[in-house]
Amino acid sequence: MTIPINPMHSNVLRALQRTTAFTLTTTPRVAVSRPPTSFSHSPAPSSSLITTPTTKSNVSRCFTTTAHLLKQKKQKLAHNNEPIPDSPPTTDFSEMDMLGQTPIPSTAIDECFHDGFALNSGVQITGGSGVLLVSGEAFEWRPWVVVSGAGDEEMGKGPKRKLVNEKGQWVLQSEEQWGFLGRLWPRPDLLILGVGPSLRPLSPATRTLINSMGIRVEVLDTRNAASQYNLLATERGVDQVAAALVPLGWME
Repeated sequence: MTIPINPMHSNVLRALQRTTAFTLTTTPRVAVSRPPTSFSHSPAPSSSLITTPTTKSNVSRCFTTTAHLLKQKKQKLAHNNEPIPDSPPTTDFSEMDMLGQTPIPSTAIDECFHDGFALNSGVQITGGSGVLLVSGEAFEWRPWVVVSGAGDEEMGKGPKRKLVNEKGQWVLQSEEQWGFLGRLWPRPDLLILGVGPSLRPLSPATRTLINSMGIRVEVLDTRNAASQYNLLATERGVDQVAAALVPLGWME
């Protein structure tokens, strides 16, 4: 008895026979064939998917362009929703200088000499004279000279007065010693007093005299007084801050 064979079934059998024969001849490999899902008149697949078992000699790696996106960590945000950097940022000290764009006053002290001062404007006051800096102007200041005649103060030949009392306090109780500071208007808010190479206290009478002019006073040695004046005059202006300095070489 002869059983007719469907041509479609014969194509499937031929494909299975080829796959079986290929599998028997290639032992180290595994043959995987995709079975037909439905019987149709389309021809059977002519090829099969061959996969190689992973051994030490034939391990392969796959590289894709989107793999790093899966491993990327979510960046932390600050309270203002700005990203927090992974490494600490570098510090720019120039941005921290609040007075970087402020012009330096022409009466700023560049150098303190043994017998005088050098100002930022290029003016030098020497000869053992002090300096009085008021409203952006510089004046020679000799509070230890008593003016008894014309030209005595300019030449420094007048009689001398003591500036330090028996208690070691600075004494400047006469308005003559302060020049025109008491007649100036508007007056500065702060007077920085430099009393020489070392710090000395100010006598209560002298402090009362300065405060009666409506001026506060800060007493320092000459080096620190010059530095303090440069800072405050740049920050607040020369109209608000004045300075009265004696040279470093001054001695009673």
